[in-house]
Amino acid sequence: MSSAPHAGTVEIFKARTNAWFAWLAWSVAAVGIVVTVVTAGPAVLAGTAPLLLVGFLGWQLFWMPAVVVHDDGVTLENPFRSVLVPWAALVHVDTRFALTLVTASKSYAAWAAPAPGIWGGRNAQPEDLRGLPATTYGPAQSVRPGDLKSTDSGQAARLVRARWQALVESGSLAAGDAATTPVTVRYRWVAAAAVVLLLAASVWSVAAQ
Repeated sequence: MSSAPHAGTVEIFKARTNAWFAWLAWSVAAVGIVVTVVTAGPAVLAGTAPLLLVGFLGWQLFWMPAVVVHDDGVTLENPFRSVLVPWAALVHVDTRFALTLVTASKSYAAWAAPAPGIWGGRNAQPEDLRGLPATTYGPAQSVRPGDLKSTDSGQAARLVRARWQALVESGSLAAGDAATTPVTVRYRWVAAAAVVLLLAASVWSVAAQ
């Protein structure tokens, strides 16, 4: 998560399936390390770099990513960068491939809120289409599969659109500032370096066997 504190009401979305993948990665890594140590002894710990890489990626790719909706805007906590899109910079919320925040100059996708696959909309229930923010609906009250309440992208988009709509209706958000409001992007260089080092150690350990 971002180290920057958020004032006021904060809503955090994380995909439930991502947590399962994270625990699966950690379980594989933990079991693998334990089995390695038991069968070959502590001296072979240096060769467990591939398992450490699996465990680290479980956190980096699945556990850490989130969509954080707060008073200042929406922060996308992606694996290797954090993106803060202020409310004034937001132009459109899209869910074609994932929750995507569209600004006047660029679009930013959320790793934590992917859109459903080709079959995602086939299991939709009537309640998945009701009570969504007004900006969700297209012509004839149509709803894109990625906007359904039962999907990761739809749940995250509902949080963003509801807060955005409330700000607009209350008059708290001035119009016409999208082109001049900057988006803050912070890259996770330490995490990227850790992946590179673990990957290099993994290649070395496999080649040394």
